[in-house]
Amino acid sequence: MQLKPNAFRLHETARGVETMSRFALAVLSLASGVYTYLGVRGLLDGSATFVFFAAIVYSAAVSVAIYAFWTYMMRFVPLVVSGTQRIGLFFTMAIGCAMIIAMSSWLNAAALAGSAALEQHMAVTLQGYAEDLDQAHANALASQSLLPDVQRAAERFAALAQDERESGALTGTQGSGSVVQLLSQMSLQMNQLAATISGSRGEVTTLFTQGSERLATMRELVSTPGAIEPRSDNFQAEAVQLSAIIAALQQTDVAASVKRAAADLSAGFIAPVADGRSAELANRQDQVMETVRTSVAAQSTALSAAADEILATPKVEQRRFVPLSSAEAVIRYWGDFIPSWAGAISIDLLPVVLVLVLMIVNDAMRREAETLKEAETITAAEMLRAMTLYRRMEAEGLTLPSVTAPVVQQPDNEVATEEPKAAEAAVTPAPAGTDDGTVTPIETAQRKRGDGPRPA
Repeated sequence: MQLKPNAFRLHETARGVETMSRFALAVLSLASGVYTYLGVRGLLDGSATFVFFAAIVYSAAVSVAIYAFWTYMMRFVPLVVSGTQRIGLFFTMAIGCAMIIAMSSWLNAAALAGSAALEQHMAVTLQGYAEDLDQAHANALASQSLLPDVQRAAERFAALAQDERESGALTGTQGSGSVVQLLSQMSLQMNQLAATISGSRGEVTTLFTQGSERLATMRELVSTPGAIEPRSDNFQAEAVQLSAIIAALQQTDVAASVKRAAADLSAGFIAPVADGRSAELANRQDQVMETVRTSVAAQSTALSAAADEILATPKVEQRRFVPLSSAEAVIRYWGDFIPSWAGAISIDLLPVVLVLVLMIVNDAMRREAETLKEAETITAAEMLRAMTLYRRMEAEGLTLPSVTAPVVQQPDNEVATEEPKAAEAAVTPAPAGTDDGTVTPIETAQRKRGDGPRPA
């Protein structure tokens, strides 16, 4: 089979880039092995010597496997013509690509973006801790919202006691009696409850300040350049301290204490005995004290309802910082490092492009090449052998009808023979498969190759 000029150029070009293809494949395999070494080194535990040699062995195995696999694909895929066999090779290549990604690409990604992925993990955890601190602080401050209601109730009871003492506004008789005593008692209880709520405010402020300082330190650890391992260890220590602060902040919530105190106001209400000097005054004192009881009960219900709303707020769940390896961090936050993943996979799977290019070029050469006529399928060597055989037969006196001129009967009964054209017969092939059974030199050469017509 002969090649047309275009097919010949494709063939020569394909042969010319073979060395470059091997060199590119070797460089890609070596690069993948280097990044695989960097990625696997962070996953191994043990002595430095053990980690070094184990990572070297693994990365070397990966490089050899990638080079051998793609060499096989570049050799065999372009040569296969059958559709079924080519599909089988493509399926095999897909399996190999998946295995390469599993054993190398994710480690390459860990080497390319491992430190950034760990910083991303710390940043996400830091954001969660900041939200927890804010929520715990808000829950603690919610209890402080009860303070104005309690203070107003205390002031109201105190004002009523003062009015009753000075002008007898409730009973009509001024002076300190059982009504004044009861109102003063209620005012005192409300003031004590207000003091309890106010006392927690200072502790809440202190704890929130400490938590904010821990968060500032953790932010510095996330953004400060340098080795990621010591920063991750320090970040974990700060996270433990911050978790303790958040837990202490939640314990400062006085909503439950306010609810119990409000319930005691109503359930533990003890009215003094009316001490009026007359029955009419005593009756008025009893009426006023019953009104005070009703007011205290209403105040207790309002405080209990407000405390229930605060207690219904979800508590902050305890958060724990989980250290990750660089490979685990890259896998968990893969969506944030798509360019790194693309580069890591491209290093391993770029030979797919080379395989497809070679396959397309070989298909083009096969389409350009033609199966020519029988005479044109003879090589130069076969033609020389046929000419040599012809000369030997001619030297021995054998004549070949296929190369001698036919005898023509002339009108005057004279036999005229056309002069044989030896030079043309030596290079012009006779028709294959003549009816008279003669054997031409070309047919002899073709039978020697095994592709010419067989004698009947």
